[in-house]
Order: sequence, then C-alpha cells, then structure tokens
Amino acid sequence: MTFIRLDNLSDLPASLRGAYVAIGNFDGMHRGHQTVVETLRQRAQAAGVPALLLTFEPHPRDVFAPTPHLFRLTVGDAKARLAEALGLDGIIILPFDKPFSQIEAEDFVGDMLVRDLGVRGVIVGSDFHFGRQRRGTPAFLRDEGARLGFAVETLDLMDEGDEVISSSRIRAALSEGAVTAANRLLGYHWFFEGCVVKGDQRGRDLGYPTANTMTPNGFQLAQGVYAVRARLGARLLDGVAAYGKPMFDNQRPPFETHLFDFDEDIYGQTLQVALVGHIRGQEVFKGLDELIAAMDRDSGKARALIAECAPLGPLDEKLGFFA
Repeated sequence: MTFIRLDNLSDLPASLRGAYVAIGNFDGMHRGHQTVVETLRQRAQAAGVPALLLTFEPHPRDVFAPTPHLFRLTVGDAKARLAEALGLDGIIILPFDKPFSQIEAEDFVGDMLVRDLGVRGVIVGSDFHFGRQRRGTPAFLRDEGARLGFAVETLDLMDEGDEVISSSRIRAALSEGAVTAANRLLGYHWFFEGCVVKGDQRGRDLGYPTANTMTPNGFQLAQGVYAVRARLGARLLDGVAAYGKPMFDNQRPPFETHLFDFDEDIYGQTLQVALVGHIRGQEVFKGLDELIAAMDRDSGKARALIAECAPLGPLDEKLGFFA
C-alpha cells in the first residue's frame, strides 16, 4: 500500500477505513514513540487492517501558551517522513486550534474515530488526554471502545537512565548542545529543513561559503558549531555548520552550513540537515585570522566525526542520511 498523508478526515480513502490508529502529538517520533508505532503495526497486521497515525498541528502548547512557539523536534512534514520510514500506511495531521480543543470527548470518539475513520482499534500513551477540558482520558477511551466496538490499548513510554524518554528531555539535550544524547534518545540523527536564503555572504569572503537556512520560531538548539550531513534533493553532502553569530548580528541568526567540496547556487532550494555531533560552543575571536583558523580546525573535526558516524538503527538507514 502506498503511504498516504491526509490533512482532514473528509479525504480518507476507503482503503484506510477500519484501521488501527495511534493517537498523539508524537513530536520527535523518538524511541518511546517508536515502541507505540511497533505495537500499532503488530496489532494492525494481526487484524489485517491498515496502521495509521493520527496527530495534530500545531502543537497544542503553542495554541494555549501566552508566548507561543515551542521548540519543535518534528513539524508535520518531518513527522510524515518518519511515519512512512517506520512502515505505517498513512498519517492524518489534523489542524489544532481553540475551537478544535472544545470538541466534547464523546464527539471526538463518536464522530471522528467511529463515523469518519471506522477504527478497528486505538493505541494511546498513558498520559493521553483529549476533548474539552481534557475530559477524554485513557479510561474514558476504553469505556467508549467497549461501548462502540473498537479495541483500546494504553502504553507507557520507554525508560532510560531512570527517566522516561520524552520530547521535553530531547529538547533540553539539544538546547545544551548534547547532540549525541539527543540522537540516542531519538534513535536516529535529529534533522530539520529550511529554504536556502541569501545571507550577508561573510562566509564566502572568509573562504567558507555557507548555505543559510532560516530557523523556525522557537528554535532553541544551542548556539555553536556542528558536524552535519545534509540532503539536497537526492544528494547527500557533508559539512560543518554554525548557529549564532557572536562577532556579528546575533538576532535570530540563520543556521549556516558550509558544504564540503561544493560550490553551487542553491538559493530557494530546500536543504535538510542532520546533526552528527557538537564541536564547540560559539566564541568571540580577536580578529578574522583567528576566526578563519578556528574554522579550519572545525572543518577537520567535522570531517573526522562524519567519517566515524554510523546509523543508529534501521530508522536512521531508512531516512537516508546514513547508509
């Protein structure tokens, strides 16, 4: 079956009705989420029905926060790509806003899950809540499933190091530059994408031209220098990247990637960047010569980190950044 992405339930094809469905935000699609997805696939396969992910955009915390823009690990496009790589049949990304949050829990179940999707079974995390005033709890969902004729299974996320693997834990790691720890919790190398835009072109003058991508609101990756692998269309390119400009204007800086052995005009194209490792934090240098010397060292360290890098698992291989 071809993977299908939907942004509303009215477009659901008949082939996806009667599916097993996992519901949640799934920001990051980390290893804890992956245990949910694997259980979903097993249940769907045993029942002979499709396996779907039902999620929401934007994140509910952005809708209700006084100052929105949560540091998102995976927005809709990335979640869809991960869901496909994990072997699901499709993903439904429903628009989330305040009116949506006021849907009664009974209506969410009766109208969306039963009438629109015809679910065979539902899998949620143990902390999942839905509907107006968050009245929809896992226990409520189990009762509704028993009444309306679909199975409900509640799963706890994985633990590691006496802590639950969570999106907030991964966000905290990335905000500290702890790329290795974040990637381990994710089970793949964290990636993001952006359109390549024109910058101030200082890098070109210094012998290090960069592909600059604007970061989304809420981007809280630690400012510093990183070894990266980038995807440009079907091509994979290695590089060294800097986030933050302590010697220049540092207001919402772009993510600047110097691609090794590459010199093409790619303005307007989408660049996907996966983080391999953190090299150093941002520093202020006494002059441009000292800055260039540091960039030379950074490039050497980045090449070494990338040369030693291996996929973290099957998902990493399927994403295509690391063979």
